[in-house]
Amino acid sequence: MHRRTFISAVTTGGAVAVVGSLWQATATATGADDGPYGPLLPADGNNLALPEGFTSRIIARSAQEIGGTRWHPAPDGGACFSDEDGWIYVSNSEIPLAGGVTAIRFTAEGAIDGAYPILRGSNLNCAGGATPWNTWLSCEEIFRGKVYETDPYGKDDAAERPAMGRFKHEAAACDPDNQVIYLTEDESDGCFYRFTPETWGDLSSGRLEVLCGNMESVTWKEIPNPAPGVLETQTRHQVADAVHFNGGEGCHYADATCYFTAKGDRRVWAYDTRSASVTSIYDGDGTLDGVDNITGTAAGDLYVAEDGGNMEINIITADGVVAPVLRVEGHEESEITGPAFSPDGTRLYFSSQRGTSGSSSDGVTFEVTGPFRH
Repeated sequence: MHRRTFISAVTTGGAVAVVGSLWQATATATGADDGPYGPLLPADGNNLALPEGFTSRIIARSAQEIGGTRWHPAPDGGACFSDEDGWIYVSNSEIPLAGGVTAIRFTAEGAIDGAYPILRGSNLNCAGGATPWNTWLSCEEIFRGKVYETDPYGKDDAAERPAMGRFKHEAAACDPDNQVIYLTEDESDGCFYRFTPETWGDLSSGRLEVLCGNMESVTWKEIPNPAPGVLETQTRHQVADAVHFNGGEGCHYADATCYFTAKGDRRVWAYDTRSASVTSIYDGDGTLDGVDNITGTAAGDLYVAEDGGNMEINIITADGVVAPVLRVEGHEESEITGPAFSPDGTRLYFSSQRGTSGSSSDGVTFEVTGPFRH
């Protein structure tokens, strides 16, 4: 049974706290109702179970041509960017040694108007994040992984950003209010980082810090050596009182709060920049399992994709309701990756990384259109 679940925001010390002005109410009861879009219907011809009023299409398959280029294997993190009268969706490729990023351009009507690589030859590009100056940060999920700044429009060459640290990167979220970028680390004892550029909009230099202290009152301390060598102390172990999270995954910034997930913890965390505190807004006790990539809308809703679980994307509403908004059926050995909304909020893009076969060469990228709250 897929039920709606209400969540409460609690700190690790047990005190109740509401994080960010997006979160105006909490509750601890459960109910049999569904989420704001209603129950999921039987799967459509694309193996997607969707609510009433939503439709889907497959826009790309690994190893098949799309818009003049071959779609990459193991599609992972992604984002959308406005482009004149249309938009662009970018997607990472999480394969070793031959990873990278591919972009798809859409017309104002949603037709595919070309595709092209914007990064080649990198290594296990997992998630990342969009910047306010319309670049895509593509992150390598490997030992001493790099962050690449790429151009969704295909005009400028990708650039390495070593000042952002060499570690097992997962995702990035830009905070334009404080002019910093938050970074997650996919290790069982991974950390949560903050990068402050010397000049906002230029990521070639800056200061990398790690979250420290206790959850009720956190501090940030500088990483002494952001790009350690193979035999040197890695970033997550350089500061003694750094806070560790089990398997950092996606992150999303909105309204003075950075939301980030930790798959091993089975939690969605929230760092409130105003109170300098961290709370858990979802603790794994509900319909959402395998918390992974995360995105959000201007309406205040969060959308969290599952790695495993029952292959759903769940909504977490501003009033604390957790419910599935779609489910991919018949892809049991895959994971959902790269959720991102079109600029107008009416279309949701995401991938099943390994499709029905469980192979990285069988990735499928979807578009869902419908009355999303935006």
